[in-house]
Amino acid sequence: MTKRNSIENFKDEVTGWRRELHMNPGIKHEEKFAHDFIKAHLYDLGVTYKDGYGGYGIVATIEGNTNTSGKAVGLRADMDALPLTEESGQPWASKTDGVMHACGHDGHTASLLGVAKYLSETRNFDGKVHLIFQPAEEGGHGADMMIADGLFTDFPMDGVYGLHNWPFEKSGTAAIRPGPIMASVDEFTITITGRGGHAAMPHLCIDPIVIASQFMVQAQTIISRTTDPVQAAVLSFTDLHAGEGAHNVIPETCSIMGTIRTFDFDVRKNIQTKLEELLKSICAVNEATCEIEIIPHIDPTINDAVEAEFCADVMASLIGEENMERNVDPCMGGEDFGSMLRETKGAYIWIGQGTGDKNSPHDQGLHSPKYDFNDDNLPLIIDYLAELVEVKLKK
Repeated sequence: MTKRNSIENFKDEVTGWRRELHMNPGIKHEEKFAHDFIKAHLYDLGVTYKDGYGGYGIVATIEGNTNTSGKAVGLRADMDALPLTEESGQPWASKTDGVMHACGHDGHTASLLGVAKYLSETRNFDGKVHLIFQPAEEGGHGADMMIADGLFTDFPMDGVYGLHNWPFEKSGTAAIRPGPIMASVDEFTITITGRGGHAAMPHLCIDPIVIASQFMVQAQTIISRTTDPVQAAVLSFTDLHAGEGAHNVIPETCSIMGTIRTFDFDVRKNIQTKLEELLKSICAVNEATCEIEIIPHIDPTINDAVEAEFCADVMASLIGEENMERNVDPCMGGEDFGSMLRETKGAYIWIGQGTGDKNSPHDQGLHSPKYDFNDDNLPLIIDYLAELVEVKLKK
């Protein structure tokens, strides 16, 4: 049950929105259906909006019955899907081959539209609420693009708040923590160039595969020996390619790809620097050359301590303190909401959606082709965001 009966009453309507969004997914920078769908429903609700932020991004604004405080808060939902072929078996499965909502952004978007419906009808707050419909969260730098297009200059905010469904926890529970909750994500691509030749005459070659092997093994000491043990960090090599399939040829080049994950900006920079220094030194010793490109992809998502406690209090008032985890372990996954939290204070919360049935689509991991958002969570998410607004902007 929700605190607000009116929200429970339009659950079926919001569920229908969510399933229509699910059937018509768009990957990063291709969210046209969601963009048009959101605008049409905002128009029907009489909610003003501006689009064109970060591509298909939209910012809708609702003003309270009073605005003596001059304060404003932002509520953010992501809207993009993933390049996966759906295997959930749901009647509302994706109608687009090779694209599906495997992370629940359809549920986030539908929830924020539900908040728009509730707040536009009640307006029981003092100030303004900006509803941020963000594209391209899945590796497309959507948050940064919206910021670059003037998100926080056009819509000044005293705080911004985000959430994510969490299939790893039971529905009816939630989790948050002060400080880092999601990791930074950096990607790197390396090319090592030696001298190719016959595999039977390695002394005439400079073998890039051996050099790459030395480098990848040695690179793990960047984490184990040059990073403070109390600082979490991950360095993973995810792709190694050399040669064209011959058994008797030492190739000239070898390519490596991978990712760096951290929660701290100084640790992040140290790993980037050490990785490049180590690569160049090993290649120099072996008379090979190298190129490395490190792409700083996503900032860590770092919750303001006061705002995290505030969000925990709001959620606990709805689900009970026994169901609210206030100091959950952080996750090494990435989330570009961290860019918004660098612009203004705020917090990001996980809302459980698991059923306890390991075969349920609601209990599958994020980015699984068998995953589906749990529609029973829609009223709680809307209730939480409504409560957040009405408490933060209390009349």
